[in-house]
Amino acid sequence: MTSKEIRQSFLDFMASKGHQVVPSAPMVIKDDPTLMFTNAGMNPWKGIILGNDPIKYPRVADSQKCLRVSGKHNDLEEVGHDTYHHTMFEMLGNWSFGDYFKQEAIDFAWEYIVDVLKIDPANLYATVFEGSKEEGLERDNEAASIWAKHLPADHILNGNKHDNFWEMGDTGPCGLCSEIHVDSRSAEERAKVPGRELVNKDHPQVIEIWNIVFMQFNRKADGTLEPLAKKVIDTGMGFERLVRTIQGKTSNYDTDVFQPMLKKIGAICGCEYGKDEKTDIAMRVIADHIRTIAFAITDGQLPSNEKAGYVIRRILRRAVRYGYTFLNMRSAFLYQLVPQLIADLGEAYPELVKQEAQITPVIKSEEEAFLRTLDKGITLLDKLMAEAKKAGKTEISGVDVFTLKDTYGFPLDLTELILRENGFTTNEDEYEKALAHQKEMGRSANKQDLGDWTVLREGDTEFVGYDELTCATQVLRYRQVSQKGKSFYQIVLSKTPFYAEMGGEVGDTGTLGNIRIIDTKRENNLPVHIATELPENIEGEMTATVDVERRQAIACNHSATHILHYALREVLGKHVEQKGSLVTPDSLRFDFSHFQKVTPEELRKVEILANQLIRQDIHLEESRHTPIAEAKAMGAMALFGEKYGDDVRVIKYGPSVELCGGCHVSSTGRIGSVRILLETSIAAGVRRIEAVTAAKADELYFATQDTLNGLRSLFNNAPDLTAAIHRSIEENAGLKKQIEQFMAEKIEHFRDHLISAAENFGEIKLVRLQGEQNPELIRGVMPLLRGKFTDVKFAVVAATQFEGKPTIAVFLSQPLVDTGLNAGAMIKSAAKNIQGGGGGQAWFATAGGRDINGLKAAMDELLGALK
Repeated sequence: MTSKEIRQSFLDFMASKGHQVVPSAPMVIKDDPTLMFTNAGMNPWKGIILGNDPIKYPRVADSQKCLRVSGKHNDLEEVGHDTYHHTMFEMLGNWSFGDYFKQEAIDFAWEYIVDVLKIDPANLYATVFEGSKEEGLERDNEAASIWAKHLPADHILNGNKHDNFWEMGDTGPCGLCSEIHVDSRSAEERAKVPGRELVNKDHPQVIEIWNIVFMQFNRKADGTLEPLAKKVIDTGMGFERLVRTIQGKTSNYDTDVFQPMLKKIGAICGCEYGKDEKTDIAMRVIADHIRTIAFAITDGQLPSNEKAGYVIRRILRRAVRYGYTFLNMRSAFLYQLVPQLIADLGEAYPELVKQEAQITPVIKSEEEAFLRTLDKGITLLDKLMAEAKKAGKTEISGVDVFTLKDTYGFPLDLTELILRENGFTTNEDEYEKALAHQKEMGRSANKQDLGDWTVLREGDTEFVGYDELTCATQVLRYRQVSQKGKSFYQIVLSKTPFYAEMGGEVGDTGTLGNIRIIDTKRENNLPVHIATELPENIEGEMTATVDVERRQAIACNHSATHILHYALREVLGKHVEQKGSLVTPDSLRFDFSHFQKVTPEELRKVEILANQLIRQDIHLEESRHTPIAEAKAMGAMALFGEKYGDDVRVIKYGPSVELCGGCHVSSTGRIGSVRILLETSIAAGVRRIEAVTAAKADELYFATQDTLNGLRSLFNNAPDLTAAIHRSIEENAGLKKQIEQFMAEKIEHFRDHLISAAENFGEIKLVRLQGEQNPELIRGVMPLLRGKFTDVKFAVVAATQFEGKPTIAVFLSQPLVDTGLNAGAMIKSAAKNIQGGGGGQAWFATAGGRDINGLKAAMDELLGALK
C-alpha cells in the first residue's frame, strides 16, 4: 500500500465504525495561551475533554498535522540523526467522547491493524499500566483481559507510569494508556532476542505505532486524582511509523512519504541519499523540516523573532545550515522543494496547493536573510580566532560562542566545525553556563502557578456580548494564578457580556459587582475573566458590565478591518487575503498577502473606497449559525490557519462578507471614518497596514490640522503653503552655497594669515593660536597647510576657546611626522589639562574639553613636546 492508500484506509475504517471523519485542525494554534502548536492529535479536542465545549460528534477520526520540537525523543537538534523521529508528523487518531471505552477501542485497533493492514499478529506487543502505589492505582487488568483475546500472555507487557500513564499537563485530564508495538526485525534477529525484551528500549526496529489513552481522571493542583464526568478515548498512531511498518522498511525516510523529497533534494544539491552518513543526515533534516516550514506558513505563522514564529525560523535556519555545511549549498534552495511537497501531500492537505504562492517567497526570503547572517557570523568568528591567535590561545570563550548563537543567530555546530578546522576549541563549560542562565531566565519569566478551580456551581458560560453589554450573572468557578511575582484571579461566569480575546481582537474590560475586570482571555475555549481580587458576594448574583466606550472603539476598528480587506481586494486584486490582524481600542493592524509595496496612489484609492462604504451607513447583516458551505456560497472567505466548525457566524456589510466571531458595529456609519497611518512589509509577500477610526481618526485630523496651521504661521499664512516651502528650500540652498563660498575664501585668508604669522622655533616654523577662534575654521585650514608644506618643518599649535568651550589642536607637516612626532599622541596627553579628550591622525589632531583655565598648561605641554 502507498502512504496515500494507508491514510485513506484508516479514515474509511473509522467511518465504517460510526466515526465522523473531520479535516485536520491547523498545526499552528492561535487562541490557546498554553500551546503554540498542535503537538498531539487530541489538542483540537481539549475544549470537549475539559467539558468547555459541547459534544457534536461522540465519535471522531482524523489525520492531524502535529509539530514537536521538545520533550521525550523530540529534541530538535536530534531530528535527522535517527530514522524515525520528526518535527512535523501526521497523527492518525480516533476519539470517543462519553461513548465507547476500552473494549471497543482495543478491538477497533486490533481489527484495523491485523485485518485491514495485514500486520502479522506474531510481531505485535501490547503494554498496559502496571499500577502505582503512590497514585493508589492498580494494574490495568481490564485492558490486559481485553488484549488477552487477541494476544498471548507473553505479548502483553506491563508498562510504568512514564510510558503508560498519559497526562495533558501538570493538571487536567489524564488516564491509563495501552501502547501497541511492532517488531520489524528479521526472523533471525527475533529468534535470538524476543521482541518483548526490546519494547520501550529505544530499539529502532521495535517501535510503538499506536497509543490508546483511556482518559478517566482529572489531575488537581495538589496532585490528587478525581474521576472525569465523562470518560474519553483518545488514540494516536504515528502515520510515518505505520507506513514504514507496512512497506517493510527499516527507516521512515525509506518510505514513499520521504523518498520523492529526498530524490528532489539530491537533484538540487548534486548528491545521492544513502552514499554518505553526514550527507544523509543533512538530507533527512531538510526533508523533515521543509514539511514543518511549509505547513506553518500555510496555517498563517510566518517566521519571526517571537514565540511560534521564532520556532519556525529556528527550524528553517537549521535546514539551511545543514545544507550550507554538508551539502555545500551557498544560495537559497529550500523554496525549490515546495512543488515536490505539494505533489506528496497536496491531495491530503489541499491548503498547501492554495497557498503555494505564499509559501515559496516567504521561504526564499528567510533563506537569503539567514545566508547573510552566516556570512556575518563567519566574519565575527574569524575576528575571535585572530584575537585568540595573537594572544597565543587555542580556546575561544564559551560566552563569545554563545553570543554568536544567541545574538547573531550563528549555529553552534557550524561554530564548532569552523573552530576545529582552524585548530581551535571552545570552553564548553562557559557555553553551557550561559545557555543554562538564559533558559532559567526564560522559565522564571514564563512560570505560572495555577491553583485548583474552586467550583461554586456546575454549568457552561453563555456569551451574550453580541447583544448586551451588561447582564446579571453568577460565578461558576474561580482560581488564583501567580506569575512574575504578581497574583490575580481567573473567574468563569454563568453568563457574560465580556468578549474573550480571540481572532486578533483584544478582550473586554469592565466591572463585575464591586471589582474591575482587567482583561478577558480564552483558555481551552473557556472565557476567563481576569481580576486582581474576588467579588465580595462571590456566591450570590452580581452584575457584569463591559466598558462601553472601549468596546465601541474596538468594534469600530474590527468592522473597519473587514471594510479595508474588501477595499484592498478591489484595488489590488483578488489575490489579497488576510494573514493576521490586531484590533485594539486605539488602532487596527491588518496583514495581507501582496507581493510588492502598495503605492501611495493605491493606498489613497483603498482609503477612499473604504470611507465611501462607511458613509453609506450599511447595516450589519449577521448570521450566527450558518452552515459553512452556505457561508462560502455567500462569498465568505475561510482563512487558512483558522479552525471553523460546521456552523459559522457570517458578518456582512454590503459587498464585504466574512466569517468572524468578533464584535462589530451595527452599521458602517458608526465607524465615522478610517485613516491609514502606514504601510510596511513584514515578510516576503506579506504587507501590513495600520489605521485608526472614529475618535482616533478625528484626533489624527486635528493633529494634522494643527501642524499645517503651525507651518502656515511660520510662512506668514501664505495661501499656497507648498509653494512657500519650495521657495524657502530653494532660497536656503542658495544661501548655503554662498556660505560655503564665503567659508572657502575665509579659510584661504586664514591660511595666508597663519603662514605670515609663523615664527622660528628652533628648526621649526611655528604658528601659535590662542584666544577666541572657531574650531571649524581651524579644522578646515589644516588640509590646505598640509598640501603647502610637504618639505618644510611647519607646525601649528592651538589652545583656543569658542562660545565658552576650550579646544586644542596640533598640525605637523610631513617632515615633522617623519621625525617621529605624532599629533594624536600629543593631543591625547595635553587634553587632560582641559578635562577633555580627543585624537586624530599623526599629522593633525584635536580635542575639546570643559576647563578653559587649563588652556595655558595645554599650550605649554604641546610646545614642550615640539622642543
